[in-house]
Amino acid sequence: MLPAAEAAVWFDGQSARRQAVEAEVAPDGRALRFGREIWPLERLRRIEGEGLVLALMDEGGDELPHDPARLVLAEGALAGWVRANAPALSRRDVRRGTGRKIAVRVVLAVAALAAILFGFLPRISDVLAEQLPPEQEVAFGKAVVAQIEGLLGGEEPLACDGARGLAALEKMERRLTEGQGLAYDIELSVLDHDMLNAFAAPGGQIVIVRGLLDEAESAEEVAGVLAHEIGHVEARDPVRLAFRAAGSAGILALVFGDVTGGTVIGVLGDHILSASYTREAEAAADAFAFDLLARTGIGTGGLAAFFDRIEAMGGDVPEILSTHPASGSRAEAARGAGGAAGRPVLDEAEWLSLKRICD
Repeated sequence: MLPAAEAAVWFDGQSARRQAVEAEVAPDGRALRFGREIWPLERLRRIEGEGLVLALMDEGGDELPHDPARLVLAEGALAGWVRANAPALSRRDVRRGTGRKIAVRVVLAVAALAAILFGFLPRISDVLAEQLPPEQEVAFGKAVVAQIEGLLGGEEPLACDGARGLAALEKMERRLTEGQGLAYDIELSVLDHDMLNAFAAPGGQIVIVRGLLDEAESAEEVAGVLAHEIGHVEARDPVRLAFRAAGSAGILALVFGDVTGGTVIGVLGDHILSASYTREAEAAADAFAFDLLARTGIGTGGLAAFFDRIEAMGGDVPEILSTHPASGSRAEAARGAGGAAGRPVLDEAEWLSLKRICD
């Protein structure tokens, strides 16, 4: 049985004037009638408001998904009947083609973001790196190293301070840097963590992680890795990477809503720690290392041996090394670079002290 007609309020969508009307169900039960209007039940949509506020889905070309007119029914028999019989009363309507428009805009937004991250950002990062004063770069590098120490050790200090080990490390540094006309004063440190790693931070900061000392079988291997990291320092790769990481993290934070800075800090430390340089930058650092090792009489044999052992790890190669050129080809390149070894970098006692620097 159809409900009786009831008083309702009609807003025509053209003005703010309230019009009193009488609404009823059409005899066939498929529409509401009031005044001269006939609204099919399948096109009725509920709008938020007091009582049952109805709008009519508009099939025209207007940007709105429904007609601006409103019919307001008081809560009662007629409103209850409409709720029970209008098939799409609570459906959210969108225009035909809306999905395609959204998809196109998402693709354009992603393309624009990619252009910023991989086109504009690297260029502006290189410019900023060149303009950064050396003293600020050194301070920046120290802050980055402190941040990474926190990432690896939390509240626990990780810097290794064995006096004999530090003396051996300083001797190795002098062998690599004295008389070489380097642009930076290298500052070495060792962190007590089992990660097989070494990395360069901005401003001449180079960090060896204890896991690398545990894996290395000779001082010449460690010296080869240090020569490679010095190559990154001289090319200012760490500061370029830091600017790119901070810039990309900042952009992503704005896009995805993290405006607290946590994303920037986390990504910056992670990028420096993983040293995700381009293969071109890695190859250039290798070439620098080969030349430096040859000039200082250390030779490239130790670095080649280290690369061989990394290659032998196969699937156990640390993730940091997965972004580098293949270790096997690097070993061959190191051997092919020549540079016969002269006097040892460290004597046996000094090498043992370096290995035990964290004890």
